[in-house]
Amino acid sequence: MQTSKPQFFQVTDAEAQAANRRDWDREADSYQAEHGDFLRNAGFIWSPEGLDEAEAHLLGDVTGRRVLEIGSGAGQCSRWMLTQRAEVVAFDLSWRQLQHSRRLDIETSIAVPTVGATATALPFAEASFDLAFSAFGALPFLIDIKSALTEVARVLRPGGEFVFSVVHPLRRVFPDDPTRAGFTAVRSYFDRTPYVETDEEGSPSYVEPHHTLGDWVSAIRAAGLGLDKLIEPEWPPGHDRVWGGWGPVRGAFIPGTAIFATRLVNRQQPQTLT
Repeated sequence: MQTSKPQFFQVTDAEAQAANRRDWDREADSYQAEHGDFLRNAGFIWSPEGLDEAEAHLLGDVTGRRVLEIGSGAGQCSRWMLTQRAEVVAFDLSWRQLQHSRRLDIETSIAVPTVGATATALPFAEASFDLAFSAFGALPFLIDIKSALTEVARVLRPGGEFVFSVVHPLRRVFPDDPTRAGFTAVRSYFDRTPYVETDEEGSPSYVEPHHTLGDWVSAIRAAGLGLDKLIEPEWPPGHDRVWGGWGPVRGAFIPGTAIFATRLVNRQQPQTLT
């Protein structure tokens, strides 16, 4: 049983990943039941604002490109990429999410090759992919974003692109409330202490790290990636769907999503002892 009282204390990346793996295994069924129609079985939605890759074209023409999805969930985005004639491989930390991915493979007759893995230790060879992407997958739940981005850079081919969406750092300042009551700041933007829920034994059962925009840019550069563009989707008129702390009331004033478009410019070489 998780606590409902917000807690903020330091945890390691390993503790965060272990807690969030268990949480996603518990919550995958309800998540897919609640959001499946919005995400579509073979659709590519970047964010709760409903930004659709079919219209946004953030990845460009993917025909014939070898593509990796980071934190694929039930594989909806990868399944859409397959319809665009990309060669896709996907992975997720949660076994239950991968089971949902297999279920949708059968329902749609569009099978996504998937593997269970973590973003900080990718089971792929160097320079294996032309393109990588992540739509709120894995990265928003990691303490060690530098290691994850370095791993993505490692598996990209020269000039390869990585485009990913995460919770906008400004959202961490406000409570998880999509109404006007959620406009009041409750913590400092500069406080990186993670939000943690614990079980009855006091062990972490769910972790939400906080990284500022500057932290993301620094991690991108440290991984040998160059930042081409930062997209902050506006809440579209007529879109009245509420998703956790995202919704039309607060979305009209405060960005909820940050999308980073990057490309490999300088592959980092592993350090050797001398």
